[in-house]
Amino acid sequence: MNIREELQEIFRDLFDDETIVLFDEMTADDIEDWDSLSNISLINDIEAHFKIRFTTEEIMSCKNVGAFIRLIEDKADK
Repeated sequence: MNIREELQEIFRDLFDDETIVLFDEMTADDIEDWDSLSNISLINDIEAHFKIRFTTEEIMSCKNVGAFIRLIEDKADK
């Protein structure tokens, strides 16, 4: 399973929606329940799953799912 597939499973579990299919341009506007509170849970789940930590600046710099995947790939390689 690659990072996109693993991240997709995290999204599906968090939002309890097995139909979610991630795409690079996806933002919070594309998922009905993706609000600031769920975003915190999402970050926590991603950090725990991939065993990485994000800075606030890194999180704020990600404008869509594609940017977030690249950030995870960069951190996972270190």
